[in-house]
Amino acid sequence: MKSVKVFAPATVANLGCGFDVMGLAIDVPGDELMLSFNKDKKLIIKKITGDGGKLSYNAKKNTVTVAIQSMLDEMKMSQGFDVVLKKKMPLGSGLGSSAASSVAGVFAANVLLGKPFSKKELVPFAMAGEKVASGSAHADNVAPCLLGGIILIRSYEPLDIIQLPVPAKLYLVVVHPHVEVLTKDARAVLKKNIPLNTAVRQWGNTAAFTAGLFSNDMDLIGRSVEDHVAEPARAALIPHFHEVKNAALESGAIACSISGSGPSIFALCNGKNASGNISKAMKKVFTKNGIQSEVYISSVNKNGVRII
Repeated sequence: MKSVKVFAPATVANLGCGFDVMGLAIDVPGDELMLSFNKDKKLIIKKITGDGGKLSYNAKKNTVTVAIQSMLDEMKMSQGFDVVLKKKMPLGSGLGSSAASSVAGVFAANVLLGKPFSKKELVPFAMAGEKVASGSAHADNVAPCLLGGIILIRSYEPLDIIQLPVPAKLYLVVVHPHVEVLTKDARAVLKKNIPLNTAVRQWGNTAAFTAGLFSNDMDLIGRSVEDHVAEPARAALIPHFHEVKNAALESGAIACSISGSGPSIFALCNGKNASGNISKAMKKVFTKNGIQSEVYISSVNKNGVRII
């Protein structure tokens, strides 16, 4: 193969109770990337669309090429690639936009080079790209984008990623309001230290959420999406967040919280049938307050990044 085209899906990170250690992949939106060999032995970004002119063509600053270069450095290889990136998801949305680009890059390069790495082995390279965008090499977006499903990061040093069961009835409604919250800003509002009793409540919910996935207990899953760390600090960055959350819960959602660093808000649903009313109720809050928004309804994407 001289070139390959791939799709990397959006992700919902944190899942309320699992700050920086949990995430899942959804079906849409996502990024498309075409990667081709070149003879220049350089990483060259030929074209970027859908980004509003915001992303850099500098290979040392773009998440796609930084991630690819990290993999090439590990292989001690000098290989050139031409990159064409089509952003099909909003930037600064809390849906893992930078992670999707990083993942698309390393996955495509790995395919063209004969798959020297497994998907899981690609995670650290994608994290290198993510660090350029957010200032932190976290894996709660890149891991589910690569692997699909729901993931738990037990440890970062050494990196230990666990794939969790996905209940068949688990659906998500994700609403993206047209306001921008940058990851760096969202991390800046977080407290550097948290009280012990807050930590106890948080890790209790993280454990219970995991138990709910294994036992297929939708009620337990819903009760466990309770964030005492990030949501209280970040809610103020998202206009009408509490009103949207209340609308989701009153319409039948089993849980609702901030997707990643925001401003997107996700709701968990017990079955696809419930998602319609929930999505309408959430979007209605933004509409009546003069804020445009997109709605995505999806089951959990079990496949992650793929060739198209």
